[in-house]
Amino acid sequence: MRQLIQSLLRIAISWLVAAVGTKRFIFRISACTWKFGQVTNQTFAFYSLPSLDIMSSMKFRLYIIPLLASVILIGGCQSVYYSTMEKFGLEKRDILVGRVEDARDAQQETKEEFSDALEQFSALVEYDGGDLEEVYDDLKSRFNASEAIAAEVREKIRKIEDVSSDLFKEWNNEIEMFSSESMKRQSRDALIQTEKKYNVMIQKMKAAEATMYPVLDLFRDQVLFLKHNLNARAIASLDTQTGEIEEEVKKLIEEMNASIEEADAFIASMR
Repeated sequence: MRQLIQSLLRIAISWLVAAVGTKRFIFRISACTWKFGQVTNQTFAFYSLPSLDIMSSMKFRLYIIPLLASVILIGGCQSVYYSTMEKFGLEKRDILVGRVEDARDAQQETKEEFSDALEQFSALVEYDGGDLEEVYDDLKSRFNASEAIAAEVREKIRKIEDVSSDLFKEWNNEIEMFSSESMKRQSRDALIQTEKKYNVMIQKMKAAEATMYPVLDLFRDQVLFLKHNLNARAIASLDTQTGEIEEEVKKLIEEMNASIEEADAFIASMR
């Protein structure tokens, strides 16, 4: 496992060299407990860190740092991931906002993808001749794309929950470090308000996520039925479920819109 992580890190660092245009830098990561064994008192040393100008560049912060940190996270050590991001000025708060933005964008894509799939299905039931294999392939392609974006939304929500849990735990622990009772009280109030806003947002996201599965089930049924009965009569029989699918997609879009709106409000409150 350790050799795999080292190899992945070397690949990520080689990409970093290419991206920032420097020939030599050193990156050190203090080893932590890996999933498949103990690694202690060891440092993975590669070349030396790039200049501060390079590290502060937009390309570096937006693309290379998350890439490198993600490779580190594969090793199963969340603390190293956070530590690495913090060295580049990205705190858990920033990571949470970034992940909420990612999930919001994925939900926007979900609306579009499911709408396109519905359009493809509607066109199918109006079939009046042509290559049935091609019609089936188009519908299956839309279903696969919808299924993929649904999985992406689910994963992004899970990542939001991971970092939010760590952020709120850290925030709560740090409150006790205040010597000023006034500052302690203000910080605790801010934490409570932030958690309330977060809970509203994540509930909206999960409600929107839940609307994807009935639509996927209906689409899957249509794709499988058409696969097993590839003829014009089979296509005609699909028309009976058009109204149900349209209604489910409408619910999905409404929930996605509500979730996106709540995500925007939460992002604004964190800045």
